[in-house]
Amino acid sequence: MPVLLPLALPAPYDYLVPEGMHVEPGHFVIVPLGPVEYLGVVWPRPEGAPLPKIKREKLREIIEVVNDVPPLPPVSLDFADWVARYTLSSPGMVLRMMMSSGRAFAPPAPRYGVRLAGTAPSRMTLARARVLEAANNGLIWVKSSLAEAAGVSPGVIDGLVDAGTLITEPLPDWHAMPLDLSRQRAKLSPEQAEAARELLVNTSDGFVVSLLDGVTGSGKTEVYFEAIAAALSHGHQALVLMPEIALTSQFIARCEERFGAKPAEWHSGVSAPLRGRVWRAVAENKAKLVVGARSALFLPFPDLGLIVVDEEHDQGYKQEERVAYQARDMAVLRGSLGGCPVVLSSATPSIESLVNAAQGRYRHIRIAERYQATLPDIASIDMRASPPERGRWLSPVLVDAVAETLKRGEQALLFLNRRGYAPVTLCRNCGFRFECPNCSAWLVEHRFRRRLECHHCGKFVPIPETCPNCGAEHSLVPCGPGIERIAEEIAERFPDARRVLLSSDLTPSISDLRETLREIEDREVDIVIGTQLVAKGHHFPGLALVGVVDADLGLAQADPRAAERTFQLMHQVTGRAGREAIPGRGLIQTYMPEHPVIQALVSGDRDAFLEREIAARKDATMPPFGRLAALLVTSSSREGAEGYAREVARAAPQATKIQVLGPAEAPLSVIRGRHRYRLLVKGAREADLQAYLRLWLSAAPKPKGDVRLVVDVDPYSFL
Repeated sequence: MPVLLPLALPAPYDYLVPEGMHVEPGHFVIVPLGPVEYLGVVWPRPEGAPLPKIKREKLREIIEVVNDVPPLPPVSLDFADWVARYTLSSPGMVLRMMMSSGRAFAPPAPRYGVRLAGTAPSRMTLARARVLEAANNGLIWVKSSLAEAAGVSPGVIDGLVDAGTLITEPLPDWHAMPLDLSRQRAKLSPEQAEAARELLVNTSDGFVVSLLDGVTGSGKTEVYFEAIAAALSHGHQALVLMPEIALTSQFIARCEERFGAKPAEWHSGVSAPLRGRVWRAVAENKAKLVVGARSALFLPFPDLGLIVVDEEHDQGYKQEERVAYQARDMAVLRGSLGGCPVVLSSATPSIESLVNAAQGRYRHIRIAERYQATLPDIASIDMRASPPERGRWLSPVLVDAVAETLKRGEQALLFLNRRGYAPVTLCRNCGFRFECPNCSAWLVEHRFRRRLECHHCGKFVPIPETCPNCGAEHSLVPCGPGIERIAEEIAERFPDARRVLLSSDLTPSISDLRETLREIEDREVDIVIGTQLVAKGHHFPGLALVGVVDADLGLAQADPRAAERTFQLMHQVTGRAGREAIPGRGLIQTYMPEHPVIQALVSGDRDAFLEREIAARKDATMPPFGRLAALLVTSSSREGAEGYAREVARAAPQATKIQVLGPAEAPLSVIRGRHRYRLLVKGAREADLQAYLRLWLSAAPKPKGDVRLVVDVDPYSFL
């Protein structure tokens, strides 16, 4: 019987089934491998595949069937095989993603909650009254959840337990409030209602992909909530993918408002015990609605009835470590295998999705107007005509706009997609620049944390007081701005304004990030300074002005998607303004106001810009009109990486519709002490790229020593 192990092995291994033991594909089993016992999964043998030639007496036996864990459903097994074949990954590594919660396979630890059962306490307070009101539904509550729902500290809950008003009872393995599908839905605008009707038609019967294309603030979430409600009403499970953990907090709040309960969460911020409970709840069909990051796609859903990919354009859906996959594309594959509909939602859809919609592969549903609001007015600031003061980074035009916004009691957001204080620190005496010892990259100054840090390997050093090269004192100067430097300028210009910085390196935990987002929503902040963390999906009712500090930052990259990404990012971040009654305004600082991206943002003519981009991609046979794969060779020595890359290139088979470019030293030639060379494979749309790569790699010499070869089908990074 084939058994697949969650290891980087090329295929399942065969084991004997002991007499009296019954196993089926999908069952979790414990098997020996060498001197170690592993948890694996019984895997189906491909139809027509020959039986193993190894003698029966040399096969080892399955040790044990893990009967208390639900088996992987057949669609999960098919999905793992498809992902492995498409990405040229080991199927065992895909299985490892499906088994990513070790706690799910251990006996669940007993957990306890509280329920309203006794009489009212002798001493009643407002806090206790709020707890009694929240617990009046008779359900068993997790203490922390009840305290959060009532807006009290856990000590208030403990006091009511001591008073006998709340009693402690064991919780089931999976504990979640039931979803209430009868709750009154939000009132949809006529355009939203028509989009919801069309979406329900598309998602009512089997696999179909719908592209929900609505401007920022158009209420796309409320529209696809209708499709979620329909799937749940038929008893199916529903999965909502999001590119950022930060987006889940607002989504969860809207879920509670719509369905009266929180969905299950799955992302890196979820604790290990909770991940184990969620994994089991999904496998047992108890968790009906799941919201998560890209890895949630590999949960063992036995009855998945709908997949929603929110912000489908976001490059955060691309995973580049271990198994390199694009979660948006794999979601479509998972829907196809499971016969369930897929909804791709975005205000700035990817060119790939738009082309698929134009060619009839996807249904295209558009929402052109905001819900009870108007789109912000966008204007560019020509930094050549209105430059900032010496030593400053904000144009007087933007500074005046911020002042006017604050005067009206409204919020402003300043966006710069660069973490830290300054991207480069140098000595003005000798010209020395601080470079990472492990990477071909400059160390970025993080003044708030008083250190110089590499954003590629994490190496950091304290900011020295003297130049390490010439010994000069007080000679180190920062060059260029990061968001910390913008925050410093804002503090000098608007000392009385309440400010907050939003950046991945400044937010220590998810709970802190969610609290910061709540403060912004509740208008406890006047000015937000942030990176791309603030650009995606957030709803800030009081935000009137968005200022983009450096719109040209993403346009100078040697990346075929650079213009598309910059447009998406700028459109998304300026779309945070004016989402309710307050009129919105976006100001974009640029030295290239004539650039097509800036022109499209200012004119609001998205379609004309996309038509040009699509035509350029088609002329160059770039995705989605062509196919790409990247081969990355790394080694601790430059000679080792370059030499092996050239050997691999020489082994490339000749093909009429496939071209191999390189090898060439990567733009980031060294990361974490490893030298990097890249080869790019470019093929026609109809070319079987995977078959070509398999043939090539089978003929290429195997890497030796510390040389490594990584294959990335459909690459998103060209660094």
